[in-house]
Formats: sequence, C-alpha cells, structure tokens
Amino acid sequence: MSVTLKDVAALAGVSRSAVSRTFTEGASVSAKTRSKVEKAAKELGYSPNALASSLTTGRTKLIGLISNNFHNPIFLEVFDQFTRALQERGLRPLIVNLTDETEPANSVQMLRQYSVDAVIVASSTLPPSFAKAFHDAGVPVVHTFGRSATSPEVHVVGIDNVECGRMAARQLLERGYKRIGYLGGPQDATSAMDRYRGFMEEVEKHPDIEKSHSFAGAYSFEAGRSEMLRLLEDNPAEGYFCGDDILSIGALSALRDHGLKPGQDIGIIGLNDMEMSRWESIDLTTIHQPIKQIISSSVDLVVEMLKEPQRYPEARIFPCRVIERGTLRPRA
Repeated sequence: MSVTLKDVAALAGVSRSAVSRTFTEGASVSAKTRSKVEKAAKELGYSPNALASSLTTGRTKLIGLISNNFHNPIFLEVFDQFTRALQERGLRPLIVNLTDETEPANSVQMLRQYSVDAVIVASSTLPPSFAKAFHDAGVPVVHTFGRSATSPEVHVVGIDNVECGRMAARQLLERGYKRIGYLGGPQDATSAMDRYRGFMEEVEKHPDIEKSHSFAGAYSFEAGRSEMLRLLEDNPAEGYFCGDDILSIGALSALRDHGLKPGQDIGIIGLNDMEMSRWESIDLTTIHQPIKQIISSSVDLVVEMLKEPQRYPEARIFPCRVIERGTLRPRA
C-alpha cells in the first residue's frame, strides 16, 4: 500500500498540515518540525503527490515545451538539454508537437487544459504570433530561438540571424568564391528570411560577385538534398551558405552523388554546429549557435517569470562563431 501524508504525520508526531507545509515550497515550518517530518518520510519511503500539491499551491510546475520541427535532429539535442534543465529546477516539461498547427489560439487552448505554469516556444520557424498569443492570454512565455528585437513583445532568447547571414557571406568571400549562393529553409520562417537578408547585404557590397538564392521546403535532410540536386542541374554556385546544418548535410549528400568533393569542387557552410556536423564523414564547416547557453538562459527566464509574472519582456541575444572544418576551401 502507498504511504500517505497521514502516515508520515503519525510517525513524526506532528499534524498533517505540518507535513504538508514541509513539502510546500515557501511555506513556514520550524527547523525542528522539518527535521522530524523529513526523517519520518525517509523511513516510510514517502514522496509528496505533485498533483495533490498543485491543488494546494495553485502551481502545477508544468512547463509547456512546444515546437514544430521534430524531423530536424538538432531538436533531439535541444529537447534533451531543455528537459534536463527544467527538471534540475524542479519543473516538469510537457512536450507538445505543433507541426501541423497553424492557429495560435488552438495552441493556447490546448496548453491551458493542462494548467501549465509557463510555456517555452522552442522554434525558429513558428511565427512570433504563437508566443504573443500565450502572452496575451496571460500565460508566461519565452520564445527560444525567436526573432531578435530591440523592443520585444515577449521574452526572446536566441541569436542574431541577420548577423549570421553576414558571417557566412564573409567566410565565402574570404575564400575567393566568385559565384556564391544562399540555400535557405522555408520562406515563411523568419529565421530563413533573416539569414537571407544578412547574407545578401554582405554580398551586395561586392558588385563583382555573382549571387543567387533558393529556399528549401523545410529544415530537413530531404529538402536540402532535393534543392541541391536541382541546383546542380544548371550552373551551380561555387560556394553555398545553407541556412541550417541539416540542410547542409542533405546538400553534401547531393554533391557526393554527383561525384563532387565538398570544399574542393563546391563549398558548403552551415549553421548550428549540431552533433552530426562534427562526424568525420560529414566534417561540416558551420556557424556555432550556443544552444546550451540559450537553453539555460530560457529556463532562467521561466523561473524568474514564475516569481514575477509581469516582468518586462527582454531579448537575450547570444553571439555566434565560425567552426572551421572541411567543407570550404582555405582562405585566399
């Protein structure tokens, strides 16, 4: 039979309310009582019921962790780090897949049914309206990998995608590529368009450089491979910024199918520095996104919002850096 709060109270020689206060964060209980209760609980193998506790405190400690890009392997790394970071803070992640969802109001209704204390929108492809919908409904929200802004409407943690586009263009230009291209993710993704904007801004400073652009249907291996196969049919560029590592890996597959050597025949630079990009068989030159720091900062913001729900929205934007590997030629 399961051990109850009443059993702990009887063994500790205290009231049931004293046991409840001992296991309620922030509740007042003397050190002597706490010691007696914890000793009894350990002896009986008692663990407080989280659901019952939420009825008392009004807090479930459930954090909605939502995304729409589950086919991209980078999110295995993201969710692994997010779930561990939340659990270490005594919070419980509730993962929700919004791949086929287009209406923000439906997402708000779904998460409210589970009485989540806050929401993390972990996506660079969901439009800002999703995070804004939670904010407008009074649900504390952080948009991780969201679009940077000087006056954000919700808390945003991520990178400057426009600057990343510039960085990628500079890498290709410094290596002497004369025909360079942007192979981005879906055009309805703000991340894809911001990276494209930064890339083109930098390239247009060099009128002698031939530039091109195209967009894949998704941030996926298949989409990157398919788009590169199409580009190879008609005068491809000498070097490409693929706006995501998994797109880059798909593009590398297409190059190899054509007997082309990445870094020698056609250069590729990606973005994210996902674990797979470091594999010896891939060896992708890429722009490192500090995912661990972004996730840690997002969880910090959630904890702070739970204490101060009306906290003024802020943008925490982290710098990126180039990781040199083998898919670009050496600098000229």
